[in-house]
Amino acid sequence: MDNRLFIFDTTLRDGEQVPGCQLNTVEKIQVAKALEALGVDVIEAGFPISSPGDFNSVIEISKAVTWPTICALTRAVQKDIDVAVDALKFAKHKRIHTGIGTSDSHIKYKFNSIISYLPITQEIPQLVILKSNFNIIPLVCNFDLTATHSVKVRSSKV
Repeated sequence: MDNRLFIFDTTLRDGEQVPGCQLNTVEKIQVAKALEALGVDVIEAGFPISSPGDFNSVIEISKAVTWPTICALTRAVQKDIDVAVDALKFAKHKRIHTGIGTSDSHIKYKFNSIISYLPITQEIPQLVILKSNFNIIPLVCNFDLTATHSVKVRSSKV
């Protein structure tokens, strides 16, 4: 059994959620190269569908680093995944990280629903269809699914 610990860093994507923190593409490349030098295995480079700047940053980071896996964040939406695949085209090692809201607040405000289990049961099969229809496995090779806010899900809804 391999006991290796893999480091997944979200600084370039999640770090920009901090008020007043916005990096341009050149600065993101500098951070990505520093993360590579530190031995980070997976760099979540951005959310490509969110803006042309994020899309371009994922492309340029993919070109700039040599061995880390470059990850793009998506929602469980076909267009998000298509854009992420395109943004990752130059990455040597690719990953798509898809988040699905699971807490009552996410269900209520993101999906306009009150049935906590309904949206996630609709989206996961859709993701499997998207994966198979667009042959994402050969294009990306690594696909993650995250149930966001999952610690806030009431056990009776699981």
